[in-house]
Amino acid sequence: MESGVARAPIEDFPAYEERLNRFVFRSGFIMRPIFRAARAEPKRVIYAEGEDERSLRAAQTVIEDGFAIPILVGRPSVIETRLQRFGLSIKPGKDFELINPEDDPRYRDYVQTYLEVAGRKGITPDAARSLVRTNSTVIAAVAVRRGDADAMICGLEGRFQSKLRILKDVIGLAPGVQELAAMSLMITNKGAFFIADTHVHDNPDAHQLVEIALRAATEVRRFGIEPKIALVSHSDFGSHDSASARKMREAARLLAERAPELEVDGEMQADTALSDIIREKVLPHSRLKGEANVLLMPNLDAANIAYQLTKVLADALPVGPILLGAAMPAHILPPSTTARGVVNMTAMAVVEAQNRG
Repeated sequence: MESGVARAPIEDFPAYEERLNRFVFRSGFIMRPIFRAARAEPKRVIYAEGEDERSLRAAQTVIEDGFAIPILVGRPSVIETRLQRFGLSIKPGKDFELINPEDDPRYRDYVQTYLEVAGRKGITPDAARSLVRTNSTVIAAVAVRRGDADAMICGLEGRFQSKLRILKDVIGLAPGVQELAAMSLMITNKGAFFIADTHVHDNPDAHQLVEIALRAATEVRRFGIEPKIALVSHSDFGSHDSASARKMREAARLLAERAPELEVDGEMQADTALSDIIREKVLPHSRLKGEANVLLMPNLDAANIAYQLTKVLADALPVGPILLGAAMPAHILPPSTTARGVVNMTAMAVVEAQNRG
C-alpha cells in the first residue's frame, strides 16, 4: 500500500492472508506437474524488469525451489538496495546473473544483434544503441535470441502491445506460425479453465482460430490435462447465422478435419460449453463431452472481457497470459501480476524451453 502497488487498501489482514493462502493452494495444485517437470532440468530465465520487487521475490523463490536459473536486467546498486529492503538473501553474481543496462561488456554485441533482426523494421543504428541501453524488454529479448538465456519474462511495467512488437521483431515466430496468440489460465473455486485469445488477435478468422486451438491444446497438455475445446459464440449450433457464428462453425469443421482426435466442437454458447447437461439438450451428439476446459473466443473483445470478469467476479487466480507461437520461450505478463504469478510463469517458461531442446 505504501508503494502504491496495491490497488485498494487492505483493511482486514487476516482475511487477506487467508485469501492469498487459498490462491497459492489453488495455483499449486494445477501447477504441480509444471513445477515437477521444471525441477528435472532447470533453465535460464531472464526477467526484463529485474529491479521490480516481484521479480526479485520470484528470483529468490525459483532459486530456493531449484527449477530455474534467474537472470535479472537492472542496475546493480538498485537491485542490491532493494534486496536488502525486502529482506531477500540472494546475491548477484553468486545466486543469479545480472545484466546492467548502463555498463555491460556485451553491449556492442547486443546492439549488433538487435540491428541484424530489427534493422529492416524501422530500427536505425542510433535507435538500436539507445534501446539496448534503456529498454529492458529489448535487452532480455536479445539475450534469448543470442542464447544467453533460455526464456524471458516481461510486462510487469509498460504496455502489452509495445512489448509484443519487440518480441515479434527480436524473438520471431515459430516455423509455420503466422501470428502470435495468448491464452490465459483461470483458476476458480469451480475448477481451472483456459481462455484464448485474451491479448493479441483482434478478430481472428476461422483458419487463425484453428491454429490457436492447436497451439492451445499443446500447452494445456503440459499441465497433464486433456484439452476439451469449445468454440464459443452467441450462437448455439446454428441458432444464429451471423458472420461471427459462421466463422466459429467453420473453425469447428476445419478442426474436425485437421485434428480428428481432438475433443472440440462449436459454435456454442458459454453455458453450453461449461455444462454437458445443457449441451445434451441442444446437441446430443456433440464431439465435446463433459465440461469444456478451453474456451476459444470469437474475438479479442469477448476473450479479454471474459478474462477480466472471471478474474474479478469469480475471485479467480489468473496464470499467464501464455504466449503461443513464439520461436523461443517468451511471455508478457500484465502489470497486475503478483510475485507468485511471476513464479508460475517462470516454471511454464522453463518447461517450454525444455521441450524446445
